[in-house]
Amino acid sequence: QVQVVESGGGLVQPGGSLRLSCAASGSIFRLNSMGWYRQAPGKQRELVATITGGGTTNYADSVKDRFTISRDNAKNTVYLQMNSLKPEDTAVYYCNVVSVYGRSSWGQGTQVTVSS
Repeated sequence: QVQVVESGGGLVQPGGSLRLSCAASGSIFRLNSMGWYRQAPGKQRELVATITGGGTTNYADSVKDRFTISRDNAKNTVYLQMNSLKPEDTAVYYCNVVSVYGRSSWGQGTQVTVSS
């Protein structure tokens, strides 16, 4: 079993920044990719950014050049630096980790609200 815990969400004004953290624990000997997804009320969950064990990143078009995903393998932690935030970025952000065996684990989410 892998436990995933997100932190760093909150309320920020448009144009502001937030840094989300996601720590994985438990059976994490062979973690592979990690990523961030988000879901607004009444909408489906969508991909924000992913990063492979080798450091290859992928971003949704809506956040590219504003968000940066990174990971610290020694700490089993993935980060999401969010800059130039927009109201449409408001959502619950979920962390996802995938083992080398293909098993996926999710956190409970952290709320990000962008509003003036």
